[in-house]
Amino acid sequence: MQYYDSHTKIDFELERKEILNAFKSLMRGLKDRTKEDSQLIRKAFDVALEAHKDMRRNSGEPYIYHPIAVARICVEEMGLGATAIVCALLHDTVEDTHITLQDVEDLFGPKVRLIIDGLTKIPEVFDENASIQAENFRKMLLTISDDLRVVLIKLADRLHNMRTLDSMRQDKQLKIASETKFLYAPLAHRLGLYSIKMELEDLSLKYCEADAYRDIESKLKSTEDVRNRFIRRFVAPIKETLLHEGYIFDFKARTKSTASIWKKMQSKDIPFEEVFDVFAIRIIVDTPIELEKPDCWRIYSIVTDFYQPSPERLRDWISTPRANGYESLHTTVMSPSGKWVEVQIRSKRMDEIAEKGLAAHYKYKESSKEESKFDRWIAEIRDLLDNPDSSAMDFVNDFKLNFYNDEIYVFTPKGELRVLPSGSTILDFAYDIHSEIGDKCIGAKVNNRLMPLSYQLQNGDQLEIITSSKQKPNEEWLRFVVSARAKQKIKSSLNEERKAIAQDGKEILERKFKQFNIRMNSDNISFLDKHFSTGSATELYFRIAKGKIDLAKLREFDIQNGLIQYVKKDTVVKSLEKIPKQEKIDSKSDTILIGDDFKGFEYQLSKCCNPIPGDKVFGFITIGEGIKIHRFNCPNAVHLMSKMAYRCIKAKWKSDKMIERVAAIKIVGIDQLGLVNKLTDIISKQENVNMKSITFETEDGVFEGRLKVMVYDTVHLDQLTRKFEAIEGVQRVMRWDTEEDQQ
Repeated sequence: MQYYDSHTKIDFELERKEILNAFKSLMRGLKDRTKEDSQLIRKAFDVALEAHKDMRRNSGEPYIYHPIAVARICVEEMGLGATAIVCALLHDTVEDTHITLQDVEDLFGPKVRLIIDGLTKIPEVFDENASIQAENFRKMLLTISDDLRVVLIKLADRLHNMRTLDSMRQDKQLKIASETKFLYAPLAHRLGLYSIKMELEDLSLKYCEADAYRDIESKLKSTEDVRNRFIRRFVAPIKETLLHEGYIFDFKARTKSTASIWKKMQSKDIPFEEVFDVFAIRIIVDTPIELEKPDCWRIYSIVTDFYQPSPERLRDWISTPRANGYESLHTTVMSPSGKWVEVQIRSKRMDEIAEKGLAAHYKYKESSKEESKFDRWIAEIRDLLDNPDSSAMDFVNDFKLNFYNDEIYVFTPKGELRVLPSGSTILDFAYDIHSEIGDKCIGAKVNNRLMPLSYQLQNGDQLEIITSSKQKPNEEWLRFVVSARAKQKIKSSLNEERKAIAQDGKEILERKFKQFNIRMNSDNISFLDKHFSTGSATELYFRIAKGKIDLAKLREFDIQNGLIQYVKKDTVVKSLEKIPKQEKIDSKSDTILIGDDFKGFEYQLSKCCNPIPGDKVFGFITIGEGIKIHRFNCPNAVHLMSKMAYRCIKAKWKSDKMIERVAAIKIVGIDQLGLVNKLTDIISKQENVNMKSITFETEDGVFEGRLKVMVYDTVHLDQLTRKFEAIEGVQRVMRWDTEEDQQ
């Protein structure tokens, strides 16, 4: 945001009218409101308007448009009520203006204060190795069990920021888009806000993978007419039968989101044209709650009378709804033209919960089935938040584990249904029952057969956990579990054991200090911590107990009055004065010019994505390997930018230096005689390109080639790629990432 420039001519009267019109549009969206609701919302609007009166967004428009837009998302896209609108209008006042939390409570009461407090970002006072965004995310979730609206308003806030991201600098766009993709889109998914989740993913793709986004959008638009004709023909016989049987219904054709198509292209390694499920047909029936299940199954029967279903692709989320309350019946059927089509069948109530997620639970509270599932999810978050030893990043990583995972359904010996993330093992199930059962678990009877801890559960398994009083968690267990709850409980138990071992190490050190007449104080402990690079006193004690630190080395230090002063003079130490001082890096303002020296710091091109001149790149400050240059579309970029943005630095290529760089290319096509010769002829004779390596694999007539060639820049690489694509039999040519880069 910025304050307006007094030299800029602004028609304040016109702006005032437009702001009031925006507010009236917001109020029209809230249908069921009382007179008291209207007065409270108007009061919140007046307070926000006054507080933000001198502030403008980067686009130049008055800042008040943002809270109004966030409030409209809460009303129109989430179905929230008056309290949420009040909080959305005020959500930035405490953080950005003179208004305090106490002012909010005095004017609007304790409930509004609680929500605003949850929405207010934590000041940037954490140590530099912690992600500020992770701490903010953790604080937001701390309030989830008090009021779900905190998270819903935060998602609305992020959605509007993403919709208006064009006015930001490119590095800011990438940082915000990466955070959104990493944290907020999965959170929207977990809360059942599918429309918002898809839009957040699409907007993230728009800024993180701009070329891919534009390409898919263009192809979706060019195939739209063909798609619509196909859908009209497909639904015609179903529509006629449903009308004949007296159903009140609606058809929706949902095109797969751009990000979902891109994900499918990447995971299956296929072009756009080979993504078969670009759209799904949704049948929404208006029926009483007691008839929902039989009516949905009757409609399924009508659909399959006309089109042959795939038995493997039937998903019944009506009998067993997903943990976020999602209910629907999914089937995939074969159309007359030989295309598979996904059909989703649901009631009007189910559709509202699918579109508005857990926000719709405010409307359908009588359905205890969803409430209990939601309460269980809240309890899981509480467990994670209650762990004092967990860092913000550990919390976010553990919590994110369960965002996108599909679910499996398993049973206790008494037939109680338990929902776990796909890939869960016996240990996940044991910790889901109780943490003490998890800690003592040695195995289980699965469907009456004895199975080890690492056994991966399948849908419908029935388990009886076997425990032993002698059993205790170990580090290996962390490899067996996928649920956030189990990971957190195991880490917590291991930390307790580590602390007990560290206490033994502390006692050993005390005895050694006594032997050498060294005082047991913080200065001496700090000296040893730095000398042995342990990172903390607890880790120092732990390593001493495990015998990994030789305390006989205490003889090498000079001791004066019980204090360790310095290393003895005969120990070779390079004088600090002789080491040239390097300038400090400012990640916000500095830019690495690749090809020039950068403040004496070493930097290198990262092997995980092999950037070449012409690629959009950024630098990442590693802990022990200097600065690494990554492409913006590197597989590791989202992880680095969302979790460690403070260690990312701008970088660009120095254009006047023509240096060859390695580029990795993958070629897929139909195997033909002499194909390899044609490729190598282009590389060595036509383009005079040096080749580092070439490998080819052929299976059932389809070949896949991987090459590493030396090119000057992206223009040079594109030229080479176009010549490869012109060879008969070659279907696709693309860059590929050569190896994982461990930071």
